[in-house]
Amino acid sequence: MDVATALLSFSIAATLLTITPGLDTALVLRTAAVEGSRRAMLAGAGVVTGVLAWGLIAALGLGAVLAVSELAYRCLQLAGAAYLIWLGIGMLRGAFRAREPGFPRVMAPSAPNWFLRGVMTNLLNPKVGVFYISFLPQFLPVGVPVVPFSVLLAGIHASMGLIFFAALTAATVPFQNALNGPRLPRLLDGVTGSVLIGFALRLLTDRRVG
Repeated sequence: MDVATALLSFSIAATLLTITPGLDTALVLRTAAVEGSRRAMLAGAGVVTGVLAWGLIAALGLGAVLAVSELAYRCLQLAGAAYLIWLGIGMLRGAFRAREPGFPRVMAPSAPNWFLRGVMTNLLNPKVGVFYISFLPQFLPVGVPVVPFSVLLAGIHASMGLIFFAALTAATVPFQNALNGPRLPRLLDGVTGSVLIGFALRLLTDRRVG
């Protein structure tokens, strides 16, 4: 496989991965719908920063620890699940808390927290690390510098993710009037909080084969 073929093949695979609905998509879409475009893109930027970090970790070989160490994998698994449950419970509390007159419809954290939440959601998912360990080597042509080329591939994936999140965020703009009411944002918080807790439980019960 030459460099051009590797880049094209990876781009196709990364596109399919990017548009497949998952935890990151749910987080960005909910943030766009309930808290606005700016915070949604901060969350999306955090997610793609996590992607870049995993790409670098995998390229340096540090992520291989997750592939061979059950203890390391399990520790990260537990931390990730606990974080998702914390986020999910926070959203469920917001969904069931009655809105009081005179208060904003969303008692949101400061904007920088959404970037951090995006980073942590991605970095605390051990499946992402194991995925990068097994996925990136398939697109490394013989003779290329491993670390720079791996980071380049991760950068392509991150760029696609950022474009996809921007499209998701833009898609919510026509519905902002409907989202200004008290019911729909609470419904979205309830659904997204349940999805996050569902992902956490799925993560907790996941067992690797081999």
